Amino acid sequence: MAEPIRVLVVDDQQVIREGLVALLGLVEGVEVTGAAGDGAAALEALVRDRVDVVLMDLRMPGLDGVAATERISRDHPETAVVVLTTYSDDDSIAGALRAGARGYLTKDAGRTEITAALHSAAAGQSTFAADVSSRLVAALDPPAGDRVPPDGLTAREAEVLGLIGAGLSNAEIAGRLFIGETTVKTHINNAFAKIGVRNRAEAVRYAYRNDLSGS
Repeated sequence: MAEPIRVLVVDDQQVIREGLVALLGLVEGVEVTGAAGDGAAALEALVRDRVDVVLMDLRMPGLDGVAATERISRDHPETAVVVLTTYSDDDSIAGALRAGARGYLTKDAGRTEITAALHSAAAGQSTFAADVSSRLVAALDPPAGDRVPPDGLTAREAEVLGLIGAGLSNAEIAGRLFIGETTVKTHINNAFAKIGVRNRAEAVRYAYRNDLSGS
């Protein structure tokens, strides 16, 4: 059997923190390594234990979720962060993704959605709540004709990266751009080679660092 996904729960509200620990304790294939009430405590926990995914609240006293996510992405690149928060405004979403979050859920998410996001993050993929994906797509601002995409990307490659940053699958990108999935894969492979990323999670961070998503 595959090893369970090791998860650290981070939330400043005790009732939510304990509820998430109890919820995830019932999920097969997930092992909760511990819980923390703020970002600083989360970083201390990562020094003690091996963690695959941190389920991270955003707005906490002291070291908040965005700052903690940035530190985790820098100091513990083997550990993914999935945000679970009440807030889905553009600034919160963009801040978390720029910091390196691999997923973004709101607290109305159910056990199935949270579990799927944890598995996706552990596998190097990104997962967004439906309303978050809608906001990302609405914010897309493909490079204009007079704007030169970075790193030698073509305008279409930059557009595809922007849609990856919005959480769209290859099939959804193909439908949005009216091109075939094979063409989408070609654009992705070419773009990944140019910008030096290996997976979609890294591409999401690149898209936000370079404003390809319009946020």
